This record gives sequence, C-alpha cells and structure tokens, in this order.
Amino acid sequence: MRKNYSREEILKLVEEEDVEFIRLQFTDIFGNLKNVAITAGQLEKALDNDCMFDGSSIEGFADVEESDMYLHPDYSTLEIFPWRPQQGKVARLICDVYRPDRTPFAGDPRYVLKRAVKEAEEMGFTFRVGAECEFFLFHLDDNGMPTTLTHEKAGYFDVGPADFGENARRDMVLTLEDMGFVVEASHHDVAPAQHEISFRYDEALTTADNIMTFRLAVRTIAKRHGLHATFMPKPKFGVNGSGMHINMSLLKEGRNIFAEEKDANGLSSEAYAFLGGIMEHMRGMTAVTNPIVNSYKRLVPGFEAPAYIAWSTTNRSSLIRIPAARGEAVRIELRSPDPTANPYLALAAILRAGLDGIRRQVSVPERVDCNIFRMSEQERSKRKLEELPGTLAEAVSCMEKDSFMKDTLGEHIFTKYVAQKKEDWNRYRSQITDWEINEYLNRF
Repeated sequence: MRKNYSREEILKLVEEEDVEFIRLQFTDIFGNLKNVAITAGQLEKALDNDCMFDGSSIEGFADVEESDMYLHPDYSTLEIFPWRPQQGKVARLICDVYRPDRTPFAGDPRYVLKRAVKEAEEMGFTFRVGAECEFFLFHLDDNGMPTTLTHEKAGYFDVGPADFGENARRDMVLTLEDMGFVVEASHHDVAPAQHEISFRYDEALTTADNIMTFRLAVRTIAKRHGLHATFMPKPKFGVNGSGMHINMSLLKEGRNIFAEEKDANGLSSEAYAFLGGIMEHMRGMTAVTNPIVNSYKRLVPGFEAPAYIAWSTTNRSSLIRIPAARGEAVRIELRSPDPTANPYLALAAILRAGLDGIRRQVSVPERVDCNIFRMSEQERSKRKLEELPGTLAEAVSCMEKDSFMKDTLGEHIFTKYVAQKKEDWNRYRSQITDWEINEYLNRF
C-alpha cells in the first residue's frame, strides 16, 4: 500500500534509515527502466524538481537541440531496496519527466497513462488492474552471461525437488512483500523453468509502477541465486511462452460497474461495451501490448496464448476471458499482452479502448466457448473471427491505420515508436536463422 509521504517525511525517513543513495527512476518509450542516482545530500534538490538529465541520450525521448529534461519525483513511490546493503541503503523514487518550461514531456509513458486515467475520472470511473507476470529462470554461463539452459523438467504447479527455482521464487516473493507488494500467489508454470508471481490489483498508475518494480526485483533476486530471469515472451521453441494477463474492472463511486447479477455472464451493459471497445481496437494496439519480434512467436495456436479476437467465460484459447468470480469480484481478463510491453502505454491503450467502447456503446459478438484452434478455417470464417497480427510488421501496420492509437499515445510517442519498431523488423528480417539453414541449405 502506497503512503502519501510529505517532503519533510521523506527527508526524515532517509536520514533515520541511513539511506545514502536515491535512484530517480523513469521509463523510456520502449519500457526500459532508467535512473539517475543521487546521494542523500542532493535529495532536497530532487524533491524540489530541480534534477536535470540529458533526454537526447534516451532512445526515443528528445533531439540534441531540445535535450534538457527535469525529473519530478512522485513522493508516494519511495521505497528502500531490500537487496542493497543495510548500511548506506539505496532507495528509489519513480519520477515524471518534464520539460524546462515545467510542462509534462509528451514522450513520458507515465504521462500517457495519467492522461488516460484522467479521462476515465472525468467519466466518473476508476480503472482497477491486476497483472499476472510470467518469466523463465535460466542458467548463466561461465562468464555470467544468460543462456536458455535449464536442467529441470517441472510443469504446472509442480513443487520441489522437481521445481529447481522454488528457493529463488520464495526470495522474490519475500523481497516484493518487503517493498509493499501484496503477493497473492506464486507457482511453477507450464513450461520447464517457467514461473508466475501474481500480485494484488490496484489503480492503473500504481499497477504500471509495480510492474516495472516487479521486473527489476525478479531479475535482481534471480542473479543472486546464480540464475537469469527473462521476460522474453518465447525464449524456447516447443513450450509455452510467457504472458502478462491483464485483469481489469471499472469502479464508479466505489462500486464495480462491470457486475450485473441478472445477466447470464454476470456482466453489465458497461462491461460488454468496454469489452467491445477492446476487441475493436485490439489489432491496432497489439504493437504496444506485444512490442517485440519475439512476441509473435508466442501468439500461435497450441500453447494457450490467443491468436484470434474472441471472448469467452471458460475458453482459455480466447483473447478475452471472463473468470468465474461474480458480483464485486467480476473482471475482464485480457490474455494477449506479454511482459515486454511498456505497462504505461499498454494500460493506457486498453483503458482508452474500453472507454471508447462505453461512449459508443459498442456491441460484442457471441462468445466462443469451444476451442478456437480446433475449428476449421470455414468455422472461423463463419463466426467472423479476426486474427491477431501475426508479426511485428503486421502489428505496426495495424497501429498506423488506427487513428485511435495516435490519439492515445500522442504524436511524439506514436511517431518514434512506429519508426523504431519498423527498424526492429527490418533488422530481424535481414538475419539468416538456424531454421533456414537447416531447412534449405541441403535442399537447394
């Protein structure tokens, strides 16, 4: 639970806890965590929003001629890192990025989500979100570099000794709890060396901040155990990939407006419209929810990840699932995002798509309760089931065609994001893979 620290309380806490370094953290357009480290002696300057950095050095941020940026710490995000020395401790503050004229920087992903949250608030809504983050634990080589090697063969919900990562996962949970997370569950996932830790839902901005902190904590603790934690969506062929399922509900005056007891699915008209908005804009936002070339190796039939735009109350092959919980606990689960997504941009796109659905009262198609992957092409065509983009190139093309995404991200981020993803795809498609060598070298 976050605390509403005052300036004086932060200064007092840093002194009492012997905090020597403070990391002023922010996130770039592509979801990479960055920081500027200061000593405790510079904390007052930072709390006065006077810490500056060179924005031209951050990919996608600013050009050299307009490079000066200021960091404005969010006081409620103060946390002391449990894994750092307990004498001369290290703390962090998550920051918003501002221009020299003290206006919010349009290229700051946190600002994009704040805009979307404000839009929801103006409609009387609070967006509540939970994330299920999956990851793999692999060995390091003799030089300390990551590999995709693991000796374990454990599967879903297995325990030690089959689960080799049990001790590391336990330490991750304890560390996250030390940092204020409410961890609801942790377990071994489907693939060997794959794990999941679920933490409690919260308001959208807090959840996005928590996802960034989660990634940092998991990778840090893994390394202390001599392992590499990767959130790469599909690091190994032939096994399930890692997703970041997004569970969401919308509150109005403290009540979950997605709930309707009289409805067969337990959903209100607002829930259906919200769901419809997401489905309508899904192809346009996939480049944000699944942002790298490797993301699309996961979104293929046969491995529990969705490949078609459909919804269901039971079917886990659908893009959107309505879990069994009813009443105030009812929620919508979006299953396509993966943990490489920038959480600020992804949640902003999802929220605004849902709000757009409510505004326009978008209708939803019939739910699909059978396994979509076992349907014939004719059956899918008859039901008018659209596919998710199959490659990053296709996803970027869909994003460019959806003016809603440009409006959501703002012109600065939209332009920089599209350009970088096109470059990523061009670099990828110019490579020669082992599959091509094995498939063609002997035949042609």
